[in-house]
Amino acid sequence: MTKCIGCRSCEVACNEQNGNPADLHWRRIGEIEGGIYPDTRRHYLSMGCNHCLDPDCLRGCPVNAYTKDPLTGIVLHSADACIGCQYCVWNCPYSVPQFNPERGVVGKCDMCHGRLSDGREPACVNACPDGAISIEIVNVDAWRADYSMAESPGMPAARQTISTTRITLPESSVAVLERVDMDRIRPEHAHLSLVFMTTLIQAVAGSLIVSLANRAAGALVLTLLLVATASTLNISIFHLGRPAYAWRAVKMWRRSWLSREVLLFGLFFGALASITAVSWLRVFKVLPVSPAALDAVAWVAAILGIAGVLASAFIYLVPARPSWNMAHTPLDFLLSAAVVGSTCAPLLSRVPSWMATLSLLQQFPLSHAAADFSAWPAACAATFWLTNQGTRLLRLHRTKFFEKRATASLLSTPKLRALLITSLTLVAVSSVFAFNNQYGLACGAAFGGVLLARYLFFVSVVPLNMALTFVRGGEM
Repeated sequence: MTKCIGCRSCEVACNEQNGNPADLHWRRIGEIEGGIYPDTRRHYLSMGCNHCLDPDCLRGCPVNAYTKDPLTGIVLHSADACIGCQYCVWNCPYSVPQFNPERGVVGKCDMCHGRLSDGREPACVNACPDGAISIEIVNVDAWRADYSMAESPGMPAARQTISTTRITLPESSVAVLERVDMDRIRPEHAHLSLVFMTTLIQAVAGSLIVSLANRAAGALVLTLLLVATASTLNISIFHLGRPAYAWRAVKMWRRSWLSREVLLFGLFFGALASITAVSWLRVFKVLPVSPAALDAVAWVAAILGIAGVLASAFIYLVPARPSWNMAHTPLDFLLSAAVVGSTCAPLLSRVPSWMATLSLLQQFPLSHAAADFSAWPAACAATFWLTNQGTRLLRLHRTKFFEKRATASLLSTPKLRALLITSLTLVAVSSVFAFNNQYGLACGAAFGGVLLARYLFFVSVVPLNMALTFVRGGEM
């Protein structure tokens, strides 16, 4: 940091070396400043990958696309193995991995591993006009015992992943140096496929449980839930940069929550398909199965669905995304299933009676009587959901952590505040509709409210990151 002048020669050299587009940077320049005029200071920091001793990108990857070179400690990424899920992007506290939409994969600094193997310097080192970047081999045990030189103003705490970047801090007369981009917070990518996928799968799991509890999970209801699940799982692959390789995502189920989510929802779909098929066979008296046995298997499917919802929630419990990494996240996912499920299950139970006039359905020996549902579960679920949302917002406003306060600030902007108020209002009125036996409106309001809240969940998160520059990406 004592030598960097912020010229960005390293950024340009890195992009040229790796063939990256101009708006994607594996090496970035950070900017920190402090003091009161005329005694002010500004410093720059060039940073690529920190090749951490305990890299979170490696630990979270569902396809094992990351490896750590045992000799050099370089964290390597395989573009061939990558499916473009971007989970490593969320996990890294320095936002080092970068998603390339043209290639459909993530990429990151590998310290020009090929150049090092040929005895040459990395491109960034070679391009720096002032010698601000150098490469060295560290003693792992000694560095793990004392990594204080990885700490710097404007950088996340090194303890999370034990960064191996040694930063030489300037001797400054200014007591406090702060990042210059603290007021340049922008909404994150919405990930709309994940917004719909997480909301829909929670709606299915919640509806199945409520239907089973009210003995309303008939063959037609199960069929509708199965179709919804199949559609939801197909929607989920559109989040991937390489959807054709989605099957790889289950590979690292022993350590990756994303792999566990894929596995559990796959089992949930299989179990739901099985009980749906058996239910139809039972309707036509092809397979005599006792209602108790069918209910037992159906409850196994429901448990798998809720387990999948929890695994889905744990994907977002990553320290690098502070507003996600809260107990409110798994509560939100479970309560969302309860809110939508308790309003949609009564609606689903009425489908057979609505279709009773169809000649094709009249040939089926189905019960057309709608089950009797109480509105109190919907009201209780909505109350708990609203309480969880309100408590989370209060904690975000009152916290001392910059990223959480920044999330609260984003939610206070006119557009996002309007969406937030709409979301809370829709969930609140859904229980009113339920008490008036208007389950079509109740289900629509609950689903719409939860969907908006999930959209805000994604766009309002402010990730941990290194200090960036005040002007970015053509901004003025």
